Amino acid sequence: MNDWAPIAKEYDPLKAGSIDGTDEEPHDRAIWRAMLARYVPNKGVTGDPHLTLFVARLNLQTTEEKLKEVFSRYGDIRKIRLVRDLVTGFSKGYAFIEYKEDRALLKAHRDANRLVIDQHEIFVDFELERTLKGWIPRRLGGGFGGKKESGQLRFGGRDRPFRKPINLPNMKNDFYGEGSAEKRNWSREGTRDWRARDRDHERSRDKRWPERERSWAWGESERERDAKEERSRGRERKDRDR
Repeated sequence: MNDWAPIAKEYDPLKAGSIDGTDEEPHDRAIWRAMLARYVPNKGVTGDPHLTLFVARLNLQTTEEKLKEVFSRYGDIRKIRLVRDLVTGFSKGYAFIEYKEDRALLKAHRDANRLVIDQHEIFVDFELERTLKGWIPRRLGGGFGGKKESGQLRFGGRDRPFRKPINLPNMKNDFYGEGSAEKRNWSREGTRDWRARDRDHERSRDKRWPERERSWAWGESERERDAKEERSRGRERKDRDR
């Protein structure tokens, strides 16, 4: 607990798939894929990763010129790379922006997140592919993104940080009856009470059936049958109270 942090310092697919980073087994297939992946960052990417921002959730119509217009407010930009499909050339909705100064990078990271560009609220974070040890991208089951509907939420990032774990070391023992003898006795007595109630219910139901059959046979009205059943239940309650 002393080294706990809401933002991951090293990427672990198993922890990223857990809301508080304490899961011990994968809960979806994508985590298995990420754990088995042997991913190596793209060596063809140039630039300083410590001066680069990751910008996601862009409108597919947003261009490099629009990104330059918005992000140049925070400082001098060295390079903008809008990721596009190799076949169609269409935008994939995310980009990388490299600044010349660390001060501009930090200012954009702080102020540009959740900014609206072309009717889309964008997400801004530091580049993680070359800076976070063990990083696995989303396409291989990793990342910090995902939607609730897909059942593949990922935690430990800026957008969805880890929740602080709750330590309850004795809860499991008490729950399974490994606590004090008094608790175990209470549990057994409670079981006996429920069993006795079930037996009484079965007996009372068996008693009511003959009365219903007789009433149906003689053509009694529904109101009269209900009144008889109510009187029968009242007698049963008095018998139990004795």
